[in-house]
Amino acid sequence: MTDVVELTDAHCDALVRFFADLPEGDRTFIRDDVTDVDVVRGWAAGGTPGVRRWVAVDGDAAVTGYVAVLRLPGWSDHVGELRLVVSPCARGAGLGRELARHALVQAVEDGLAKLVVEVVAEQGAALALFTDLGFTGEALLVDHIRDRDGQLRDLLVLAHHVRDTWSGMVAVGLTETLGEDAP
Repeated sequence: MTDVVELTDAHCDALVRFFADLPEGDRTFIRDDVTDVDVVRGWAAGGTPGVRRWVAVDGDAAVTGYVAVLRLPGWSDHVGELRLVVSPCARGAGLGRELARHALVQAVEDGLAKLVVEVVAEQGAALALFTDLGFTGEALLVDHIRDRDGQLRDLLVLAHHVRDTWSGMVAVGLTETLGEDAP
């Protein structure tokens, strides 16, 4: 049994272990230095304006997944960037989808109108996950990132336009069924 909960200080050590146990190739594409314990402790302490973070915790209190939504600043403050990492031992069982859905719902509740996620072009499973959740391609950035071996990789930027999705739900009457007001 896995629970998705907001990240707190109580999860700090388990999250540090989670990131330390990730294969080097997985850490290559995480923007922040998750091997720096102080970075992870800062996340767990909270208090970063415009950032929400959640972890998937199993029955042994081990972290098996992490997701965050970072509200962009200034004139893009209606947009959130979604970041998602799942432990290799928990992949293929729907945990990534559960975390992404959770973050999407929370972002909508927080008033965001658009979510973006960056996916390395070779990450077919991640691309499928996000497109199944309604994200669509917005940009292909050729040779945009360099992995730890120095190889250049393409980066895809996918977006989920909340208002467009909500308009589609309104058109087919789903919002009435859900008893929800449009964002």
